[in-house]
Amino acid sequence: MGMLSKITRLRKNRKFDYNPRYYDGKGKGNPFKMEPKFDQFRSTLDTSRGLKRKINRALEDAKRKGDRNLKIRMLVILAILLLIFLYIIDFDLSIFYSS
Repeated sequence: MGMLSKITRLRKNRKFDYNPRYYDGKGKGNPFKMEPKFDQFRSTLDTSRGLKRKINRALEDAKRKGDRNLKIRMLVILAILLLIFLYIIDFDLSIFYSS
């Protein structure tokens, strides 16, 4: 029986002590934790209860003066998409003119 147990016994798993070359482990938090980049700057992420408070905070954020170039760029993109949509559905502008 001694010879049979030597052949059929399972090998132990090898243990590796892996240390990454450029990671010192003293960084902030867990490097594998996924969180959005700008969550710390958003005011709507806190756990305020109630629908009215959430809506008021969203409106306050929308009222803040943002980047003017961003607003103009957004309007131009929306206008182009609207014109493409109207062209696709073959919209006729003659309904607005009386003849």
